[in-house]
Amino acid sequence: MAVVKGLAPGRVTRWVIGIVVGVLFALPLVSTLLFTLQDRDGGGYSFVHWASLFDPAEASVYKPIWTGLGNSLILAIITVLIVLFLLAPTMLLVALRFPTLRRPFEFLVLLPITIPAIVLVVGLAPIYQQIGRTLGTGAWTLAFAYGITVLPFAYRSIQASIDAIDVRTLSEAARSLGSGWFTVVVKVLAPNLRPGLLAASLISVAVVLGEFTIASLLNRQVLQTALVVVNKVDAYAAAMFTLMALAFAFLLLLVIGRAGRAPSGKKSS
Repeated sequence: MAVVKGLAPGRVTRWVIGIVVGVLFALPLVSTLLFTLQDRDGGGYSFVHWASLFDPAEASVYKPIWTGLGNSLILAIITVLIVLFLLAPTMLLVALRFPTLRRPFEFLVLLPITIPAIVLVVGLAPIYQQIGRTLGTGAWTLAFAYGITVLPFAYRSIQASIDAIDVRTLSEAARSLGSGWFTVVVKVLAPNLRPGLLAASLISVAVVLGEFTIASLLNRQVLQTALVVVNKVDAYAAAMFTLMALAFAFLLLLVIGRAGRAPSGKKSS
């Protein structure tokens, strides 16, 4: 153990590593921001490109982005519902009734992270042909594929909250007081799992807003595919919307971090 402590980086080393990593992440973002502020003639910097976002004359250029953003938000909502009403109850069922199935279930849930998106699309293509015939080819149908994609990330967040509390004792105590299973899950377990459920939801939103491969290969219009289309017409618009998407994802990460540190209850005075 003494050797391990000796290998631990000091405060100065941690600061140096943090600054270096921060600079590496900040350089492309700052470069992109400066690009969006650059005048078309290269003579200086201004907010003319940002102001054009509100110019009615440029509405036709930005229309694919707004359409893709709307589709992505719908997909994010449906994907979050899949996580909250399908994955989370299944995890509670495994934890309460079938604990011996936790390892096999965990293996299946984490499997999508090991499969490249392009390989996943090859397997989903025949399924989406049938979905297209029965449910149509709307962008919202991507939620079935995105629900699979976010499983590993959502599972880890929810499982961490499940491991942090004694779900069996809480459920048995509520059941002994006459509560039904619906009440146990909604009013007893869900409030205690709030940080994990919130983190899983926000991670799912971030993954959906940033996904490109599946939507592109299945020929659906979402935010990322719309950015590629608009980039061919106006590179400044694509860069601006990319920065806003990254800023939104960063805010989601801050919310996730705050939720993870949030106390489970108020301390009694």
